[in-house]
Amino acid sequence: QTTWHEQEHRWETMVPRAMLFAMVALALTTGIAAANDKHLVKDTVTVGNGEYDASLFIVIPCVFSMLFAVYLYWRVSLISIEKRDGADQVCFDELKMCHETVKTGAGAFLWAEYTVCAVFTVVFGAIILVMTARLPDPNMPGEVIWDWKFGGLTLASFIVGSFTSIVSGYIGMTVAVYANARTTISAKKDGEAGWRESFNCAFRAGGVMGFSLCSISLVILYLLCIIYKEILTDKGETDYKKLFECVAGYGLGGSSIAMFGRVGGGIFTKAADVGADLSGKVIGVGEGKKLDEDSPYNPACIADNVGDNVGDVAGMGSDLFGSFGEASCAAMLIGSASPSIISEGWAALVFPLFISGVGIIACLICSFVATNLQPVRKESDIERNLKIQLGLTSLAMTVLLAPLCHVALPDVLRLTVKGQLTDVSPMVCYLCIVAGLWGGCLIGFITEYYTSHSYKPVREVARATETGAATNIIYGLALGYQSAILPVMILSAIIFLALTTAGMYGVALSALGMLSTLATCLTIDVYGPISDNAGGIAEMTEMPSSVRDKTDALDAAGNTTAAIGKGFAIGSAALVSLALFGAFVTRVSADPSGKMSALAGDVNLLSPIVFASLIFGAMVPYWFSAMTMKSVGEAANAMVKEVARQWAEIPGLSDSAGLDFHERQEWRAQGRQLVKPDYQTCIAIATTASLREMVPPGALVILTPIIVGTLFGVEAVCGLLTGAVASSVQLAISMSNTGGAWDNSKKFCEKGGLNGWFMFRTGDGTDMSEEDFKKAAAQYNGDSCLVVPGSKPATASKPQGQSQAGGPMMMVPGWTPASMPPHSASTMPMMAPGQAFGYPSYSVQVPQSGRPKGYVSSQMVMGGRFGTEEEMCEVVVAGADFGNAVEAPSFKDWISKLATTDPERYRKIMEGDEGVKTVDGRTCVYAGKKSAVHASCVVGDTVGDPFKDTSGPALNIVMKLMAIISVVFADFFMSINSGNGIFISGEIMTM
Repeated sequence: QTTWHEQEHRWETMVPRAMLFAMVALALTTGIAAANDKHLVKDTVTVGNGEYDASLFIVIPCVFSMLFAVYLYWRVSLISIEKRDGADQVCFDELKMCHETVKTGAGAFLWAEYTVCAVFTVVFGAIILVMTARLPDPNMPGEVIWDWKFGGLTLASFIVGSFTSIVSGYIGMTVAVYANARTTISAKKDGEAGWRESFNCAFRAGGVMGFSLCSISLVILYLLCIIYKEILTDKGETDYKKLFECVAGYGLGGSSIAMFGRVGGGIFTKAADVGADLSGKVIGVGEGKKLDEDSPYNPACIADNVGDNVGDVAGMGSDLFGSFGEASCAAMLIGSASPSIISEGWAALVFPLFISGVGIIACLICSFVATNLQPVRKESDIERNLKIQLGLTSLAMTVLLAPLCHVALPDVLRLTVKGQLTDVSPMVCYLCIVAGLWGGCLIGFITEYYTSHSYKPVREVARATETGAATNIIYGLALGYQSAILPVMILSAIIFLALTTAGMYGVALSALGMLSTLATCLTIDVYGPISDNAGGIAEMTEMPSSVRDKTDALDAAGNTTAAIGKGFAIGSAALVSLALFGAFVTRVSADPSGKMSALAGDVNLLSPIVFASLIFGAMVPYWFSAMTMKSVGEAANAMVKEVARQWAEIPGLSDSAGLDFHERQEWRAQGRQLVKPDYQTCIAIATTASLREMVPPGALVILTPIIVGTLFGVEAVCGLLTGAVASSVQLAISMSNTGGAWDNSKKFCEKGGLNGWFMFRTGDGTDMSEEDFKKAAAQYNGDSCLVVPGSKPATASKPQGQSQAGGPMMMVPGWTPASMPPHSASTMPMMAPGQAFGYPSYSVQVPQSGRPKGYVSSQMVMGGRFGTEEEMCEVVVAGADFGNAVEAPSFKDWISKLATTDPERYRKIMEGDEGVKTVDGRTCVYAGKKSAVHASCVVGDTVGDPFKDTSGPALNIVMKLMAIISVVFADFFMSINSGNGIFISGEIMTM
């Protein structure tokens, strides 16, 4: 009889393998069939089974993807949040309380936000119906006709896109909230099992959103195209231009909801995050005591965790759904202007959707590598597995796209390139897609370089805190501006390649290439907030440090890959916006009557209205960013005041918050009551502020192109879009990377990476030069370089196995350089006080009876101006082979105990008024968590929060939403004085 764990393991191995084989078989069968019978997928529009052939590449992958999402959800659901044998009941009760509170808060916010979005959909839908029904008369220039069928179809696609976006965001929020506590519980397991299960839980939950969103959005868009094709077909002929113009409303609906989701969710999450950081880490609860933002006694902690779900998950899901919808609509609309694509058939027209369908297959197959074929076993595997996912899916798409282009596109495409119809081969289209695919990867990894504390730029920002928060902010701003250089150059190269080889159709295909691995990108993006929430729950429920270590490692890897994802998002948004601009020019350049010159595919940059609008368009992203950042500031200000009020007015809260973990355990053992804060008030503050403040920025973006096009004409809209795209790209990259660098410089400080770098000046003439100090710091830094003053040996059992140098550490008090025997009795040379050195281990004879014989570590204290002689001259003995070996206490343990045993000295060390000693004899300023240096890093991080999580990501939607609105309302603009606007500001002439 098998146990439950054996059955679970059997399911874990059998089900993924079966699904993997099925998906590979499907891909091979479809590809071989298409290659053997090229006509199979290239039926002309007059043949009735063309739609059936195209469905092979769209509907079947979507069905498998949805089934796979259900499977992933089932795997996550196997993890129970109920108490297990041997577990602490109080801990699990707290965990369930935190989980339910976050779930309730996130659900309440989304319900309120989506209520506003529903009202907006109805109101703006009415505007769309009326304005898109007004068309220029093709037979009478300057006259207007009303086509309510066209307006009604555009309205219907807008409503479908809006509600699909809402569903996408809701699915993401639901699964993220469902998985956060389960990830925390998985991290409680010891050893490899803890690493594997916690990673798999967060990764699979992210996959639920990634695969469900991609499949739902793709199949709904395709079904919409099928339905509209039937409606717009008359006597066997279909007006494909009108079809895809109507379908463009789908992208508009998705981006409109994404705007409110990104802005509203971003304001919520950063108001809570900034409020929790400032109130806990900078202001504190008095007497120098600081709190983490995830401390259960920080009133803003639950709101912070709610914000991770509504902003980083729901908002981001709607954002990327909008990108997919807009890129697909733009590509199909531009393609419908090519006679060769129309004559080739339905499959060629919907080829942009094939890219997404094949991308789902590639992402699904590669996902098994991270969870089954090469699972996480230790901390270093996490980031490696996530990056492997991105690399494998990109490589798989590179292979799969070549035959797809060959079978789905005509042998020769007639596309407008450089203003002339040009013959383009399918391989040129393949080149454009692959350029976008790998260009996105390059942008992502460049973004990682500038935002990860594993590399030099972020470490420079962190070390700038030596002179305070101001220099940290200055360095961060400089990093953000610098980080925009290479991504913009890559985008420029992709755009140049696409425009010169395949025109605007090539640009649209490049955007879809970047988005072709959307399922994997979404999986990894959602994985990050889930891990962050899991760490917050572990902190709030005061679980063992081993649990928080795992969740912190998961979160750190998620931050790194999230930076890569942001690079993808910004790059794809830029290409999508340009593709939409091309679709807009395509719409307003077409004149069936031949009596209007329209734009003729060209825009004169030196036209007064174009250049003036370009300058104005470049200003809009700054206007938008100012509004969103001020909104975050106002909401965070209210949050900090509420936290301060609770600490001051709720009896016993500040006392409970000021205790450390062990003191709270003692209180519980004594039966004393610990007071918890009022979480709901903080959630209400963030909710009210975000719903109130998200409307003005959204109105700015939505109304600007409509007003400009109505008053000044289509040429003004061209200038507006050009300026907005050029400005938004640079601003989005710099803001996102600046905020990311400040965030990770704080994390670098919290890991102890700044310890040993900042000199403590004694002023007595014995200080080292700054240059020598930094050289030594490059060799000795981090928490491990700090010496514990006055530590005493503790009895421990004899180490198992043979001792080796660099093994267990032992502190031997009472031994000083003065007590060393003559050189003839010692093999260790004497060195000057304070000199940095790192010799290999030396054998040493300790003269006092009973002292062990061992090895002196390569790092040893030698003199200085700190503490007593005994404190500064303790010898570190490594790998000694003797009974009762002892392990040195870590500096982190010592400093945490000092907060209780000697609060005054603890305060002085934390504020930098007393130095700490390093193993090479230098005296440095303590720069770890809760220090003055850390407070400076936190200030930079809080300044950067709206940069990287509110304004920066929302700028992606600014450029896309303005462009898609222009596309949808293009005919309305053309109906006003032949496209010159009410003020007749343009230069479009009637013939």
